[in-house]
Amino acid sequence: MNSSVFEVHAPGGQDRKERVEQLGKLGFTWADIGDEEYWLDQLVVMKQATYQELQQASARLWRILDRTVRYVHGNRNLYELIGIPEILWDMLDICPLPEENLISRYARFDYAVSDDGSIKLYELNADTPTGYVEASIVTPWMCQGAGIDSPNVQMKELIAAAWGMEQPDTAACIAYGEHLEDSGTIDALVKHSGLDVKCVDCLDLSIDEGIVKDGTGREIKRMFALYPKEWMSVDDAGDALAYSIETGKLELFNPPHSILLQSKGLIAAAWGLYELGLLYNAEEREAIEKYILPTYNKPVFSGSYVSKSMFGREGGSVQMFDSEGELEIRDEDGFDTSELFPSVYQMRANLPEISTVAGERRLLTGMFMINGIPCGLLGRAGGLITGNTSHFIAIGVK
Repeated sequence: MNSSVFEVHAPGGQDRKERVEQLGKLGFTWADIGDEEYWLDQLVVMKQATYQELQQASARLWRILDRTVRYVHGNRNLYELIGIPEILWDMLDICPLPEENLISRYARFDYAVSDDGSIKLYELNADTPTGYVEASIVTPWMCQGAGIDSPNVQMKELIAAAWGMEQPDTAACIAYGEHLEDSGTIDALVKHSGLDVKCVDCLDLSIDEGIVKDGTGREIKRMFALYPKEWMSVDDAGDALAYSIETGKLELFNPPHSILLQSKGLIAAAWGLYELGLLYNAEEREAIEKYILPTYNKPVFSGSYVSKSMFGREGGSVQMFDSEGELEIRDEDGFDTSELFPSVYQMRANLPEISTVAGERRLLTGMFMINGIPCGLLGRAGGLITGNTSHFIAIGVK
């Protein structure tokens, strides 16, 4: 008897090629990447009670991490501790902190939701999450076809509300028009915003005395960018971009402080404050104990744990250690940023196994936070480490 909170439904029954074409027309043009099937034509269905708890957990953790950012803000010792590159410190201190719970208007939590429904936070991508097209367009389309509810239908309206407040004039990513996923992501966000926003390639931008212009010479004043802010410490124009933001000539979305939320070091800071009995009230302490895995700046564990760069993405830099403390598996696909940024060490919580058309896979459950509201499920099916070779699998709610 399968008592899992997940059911995996068989493929749709239609010809996959036809469905890939249909999805392409909806704006999802990377269902296949080369010869690989990135999109699995299957639906994972989560129990309603588990979804409701995940939604509530996300809202609670969002408020907790927002408070943690406000505690860290302005303290350069803590910036250093959570791996914030020094080039960003002035920018973080000069720019006003956004209002409560809106430090990032476009973010995604990643969780291990086990077969018994227990929920553990892996990390928060509060700066440049992708998977938006998969969650906001493909998932509702698949759920509708299967007669399953999708909470993701509200994502478009929440983006329209968020962008209505931010009013960006430009959306940017690297290799716009060539990189299918990033280009498709900003195209969908712009479309759902309902605003007149121009999409550009980050590499075509120029900065002169703080003024940012696109390839046509048009000045950019308010920009949404799928550009990880930590790269400002590595890229040639990082200084110039930071100056542009510090002087108010460019307003960037997500705003600068989303990097504080983005750092995996912030989760270590939250856990440390919890252990010291500081900052949080009884309800917040209960949520931290239940949903956050013990996370530290040093490998203090006697048993199984994970190490990862504070700014690792797509599984890059992740290493898993077994109960004896021996290295068991490391990510070989993603870009390892642990040479550029410090690492965190987190107690290990393995992802549940599901049977898919691609074989046995581990399910990572994502929850989008748009305009401060938990609103969209994203499934990734991969190995013990969810790297950049994992598949997208849609999640609906029973």
